[in-house]
Amino acid sequence: MKPNKSLPEPNDDAKQRSQLLTEKIRRHLNRHHQLSFADYMRLALYTPNLGYYTNGLPKIGLEGDFITAPEISPIFSRCLARQAQQVLSQLSHPNIIEFGAGRGIMARDILLELAELEQPIEHYFIIELSADLKQRQQETLQTLPEELFNKVVWLDSLPSTPIQGVVVANEVLDAMPVERLKLEPAQVSKAFVQWNADKAEFEWQYQPITEPTLQKIANQLLKQIGEPSERGYHTEINLNISPWLHSIDDFLEAGLVLLIDYGYPRKEFYQAARHMGTLRCHYQHRAHSNPFFYPGLQDITAHVDFTAVAEAAYDSKLKVAGYTTQAHFLMGSGLLEMAGDMNAPITEQLKIAQQIKTLTLPDEMGENFKVMALSKQMDLGLIGFKMRDLRHQL
Repeated sequence: MKPNKSLPEPNDDAKQRSQLLTEKIRRHLNRHHQLSFADYMRLALYTPNLGYYTNGLPKIGLEGDFITAPEISPIFSRCLARQAQQVLSQLSHPNIIEFGAGRGIMARDILLELAELEQPIEHYFIIELSADLKQRQQETLQTLPEELFNKVVWLDSLPSTPIQGVVVANEVLDAMPVERLKLEPAQVSKAFVQWNADKAEFEWQYQPITEPTLQKIANQLLKQIGEPSERGYHTEINLNISPWLHSIDDFLEAGLVLLIDYGYPRKEFYQAARHMGTLRCHYQHRAHSNPFFYPGLQDITAHVDFTAVAEAAYDSKLKVAGYTTQAHFLMGSGLLEMAGDMNAPITEQLKIAQQIKTLTLPDEMGENFKVMALSKQMDLGLIGFKMRDLRHQL
C-alpha cells in the first residue's frame, strides 16, 4: 500500500494488522477466483480479530476515526429513551434490544433516563459479535447502579424466543456490506475487487451483472435516473436490509424498531449529481473515498436508501410508523426541555448549546441523519415524529 499524502500514515503495528488481513482477503480471492465488493467490504469490516469492527483498535471518539451522536451528548440518548418509554409503557414485557452498541455510551444513558422516568424494563439486550467491544461496553456499563447493570444481557446471536420491546439501531444500516453498480450508456456492471501485484494493493474491477436480483434493481435505477452520461453513474445497493428486518420480525412479538442513520429517500438518493455514489471511508476523523486504504484500519460506509428500508419493512410485515430528520425527532422527543438548567454555570450552558447545534443544525447532523420508526402490533402517535413526519417523501 503506497502512502496517501492526504491521510495520516498508520504506525507499524497497525500496518502489520492490515497486512495480515490483506493476505487473508487475497487468499479468499485466490480460492474463489473473484471477489465482489460486498464480500470485500464484509471481510474488511468483520473478519474475526482483524476486521475493522473486530480488531480491538479504537473506533469512536478522539482516538478513533469518527464520532457518533451518543458520544456528542447524552441528550441524544435521553431523547431516544423518551420515545422508547412511550412504547415500553404499553407493553406487558418491556425490553430494549440494541444493535451496534459501540462503547456502550447510548445503552448507559438510555438506562439512566428510563430509570429517571420510572419506566421499568425486564432486560436491555445488546447484540454484539465483537469480544473487544463487549469488554468496552461492560467497562462503560459497570458505572451504572447495580440494579440497572443487572438488566443488561449480551447476546452473540439474535434472540431465539419472542420478545416485546424497542429495537434500537444507531448507524447500523450504513455499516452493512453493499454491492456497487456502475451504470453506463451501453452496459451496467457490478463492482468486484482484484489484486494489483505491481502496486501491491487492491483495486476496482467491473464485470457485467449476472444476478437477476441486481439486474432488476439496475433496470429500476435506469428508469429513476434516465440515460447515464459517458462518465457513468456509480451507486451502492444494500441487499442485507430485507433479511435483517425479516430476522427482527421473527423475534419481535410487539413493539418498535428505531433506525437512525444518514441517508435519503430514493428520489433524493439517486440524483444525477450523485454520480460517484455515497461510499465513504473514515480514518482518524478524515473522510475519503478509497476503500482499499489499509484494509481493516478504516471504516467503510454507504448512505441509506430509506425508501428501500420502507419497502423491506413492508415485506417483513413491519409498519412504517414514522420518518423524519434527526433534528425534528430530537425536538419532538423533548430536546428543548433538556437544554439545560439556566442556573448552571455559563460554561456548562455553552457546552450544551454546542452539543445541541451539532445534533440538530442542517449542516451538521440535523438534516443528514434521519430517523425511521417501524412498529409491530402497536398503533401509537409517536412523539418523535409529531413535529414533522416525512413519510410522504418515501
